[in-house]
Amino acid sequence: MLRTLLICGLLAGLCGGLLATGFAELAGEPAVNQAIAYEEAHTPPPRPGTQAEPEVVSRDLQSTAGLLTAATVYGLALGGLFALAFAWAYGRVSPGTSPARTALWLAAIAFAVVYVVPFLKYPPNPPAVGDPDTIGRRTALYLAMMWISIFGAIAAVRIRRAAAERWTTGTATLVALASFVAIVVAAGIALPSVHEIPRTFPATTLWRFREASFGMQAVMWTTIGLVFAGLAPRAMSGRSLVPWRDRAPRARTLGAPSTD
Repeated sequence: MLRTLLICGLLAGLCGGLLATGFAELAGEPAVNQAIAYEEAHTPPPRPGTQAEPEVVSRDLQSTAGLLTAATVYGLALGGLFALAFAWAYGRVSPGTSPARTALWLAAIAFAVVYVVPFLKYPPNPPAVGDPDTIGRRTALYLAMMWISIFGAIAAVRIRRAAAERWTTGTATLVALASFVAIVVAAGIALPSVHEIPRTFPATTLWRFREASFGMQAVMWTTIGLVFAGLAPRAMSGRSLVPWRDRAPRARTLGAPSTD
């Protein structure tokens, strides 16, 4: 069963990566190109006698095959992890909920926990923004916020389970949600902020880039949730993941007389 669910997750992640690539190409590439143009306009020319560093990967390759490969690999990884999370959560977090509804709720929660919470504290910046020397520190802070959000969600699930023994389901859910919000807000206040955006950088370009980044993740998680919600019930009931294979052909006997 777990193997079949993993296949469902990988298929869902593949679909999510392909759709996210299309969205990023339409919504994100204009902002990236504007950011690169800003960087080139504000970069001082090389000193006489020195040569500019060669471009390892061309911009055309980055925006086409590179973007497709990165989004697809990222989607496959998310899909596989999503399948494992579904296998753990189904029947435990909310007993009696159907596989399709569990998948949809899990995708929405995962999007909020894994992406939205870190996004609010450390929103992404275009490639021309930020000091290259601090990229390691910024990455570590982002990952720290993401893992705090994940562990906060796990703690909220346990709090809800314990609270449900005393109060109603609705009250237990509110208590768990309040505990999660308290954890991530406290972490957001405690972790240092990062301010490396030049004052002269166009605010519209920055907003469009962050808007496209958010939309790309929303497309990714929505696709994973919808595709997995359609495949998981079939996998768990023992049916083929391909709908037309459920239709068995009519058996015919050679030499049987026609009934017409």
